[in-house]
Amino acid sequence: MYYIPYYYPYYTVPTGYYDSRQYIQYAYPYDPRSKQGGQDYGPSPYVVNINKAAKQNQNYRTTIWTGNHLQVTLMSINPGEDIGLEIHPTVDQFLRIEQGQGIVKMGKVKNQLNFQRKVFDDSAIMVPAGTWHNVVNTGNEPLKLYSIYAPPQHAKGTVHKTKADAMKEGH
Repeated sequence: MYYIPYYYPYYTVPTGYYDSRQYIQYAYPYDPRSKQGGQDYGPSPYVVNINKAAKQNQNYRTTIWTGNHLQVTLMSINPGEDIGLEIHPTVDQFLRIEQGQGIVKMGKVKNQLNFQRKVFDDSAIMVPAGTWHNVVNTGNEPLKLYSIYAPPQHAKGTVHKTKADAMKEGH
């Protein structure tokens, strides 16, 4: 294992650690304009400042990386809105709040969301497969977060500008 010192905003990689024949795409900082066409960088190797990417995302949902076993999406939930009550029967999900505040609700039964917690910047939420869940923005600014699905949940390159767009497609 190599010790890789951290120098903001760059990483130093020891000689010989990176094989220059490998193609790795770096995106720093995230450019939201590149997402308007639904560009998804997976399954190629990819590096992004996820905090900046989540905060700069203006869409309800934007997939930025889709692999065979994992997917990363950015989300922006407006004040007073929510992700929408949903369940993924065979998909585990990880969400991380990068800006804003809200409430996460979860439960095994659709109308009994007994698990409720306040969430805010730097909160991490783990949703086991087969669990009903929702995240509600209770703040005065957009709730910015990213979500990791294993396995992928949305089509590669998915962009939903609004929640209504997502609902039209059945998401």
